[in-house]
Amino acid sequence: MTLRLTDEEHEALRDRAALEGISMQEAARRAVRDYVASRDRRDRIDAAAELVIERHGEALRRLGE
Repeated sequence: MTLRLTDEEHEALRDRAALEGISMQEAARRAVRDYVASRDRRDRIDAAAELVIERHGEALRRLGE
């Protein structure tokens, strides 16, 4: 895989990696892992909310009145 960044993105990644004492590749890999983990977490929360609404929707509607 080739990751193409704008000049500004490249500079920001280089600077952040240098501050953390890691390579740009490691910084990018961490960013990808964080992105995937946050989306996975969001998906699980959404699924749980749908389940609650499915099972308790009527009660929730009555509480909202």
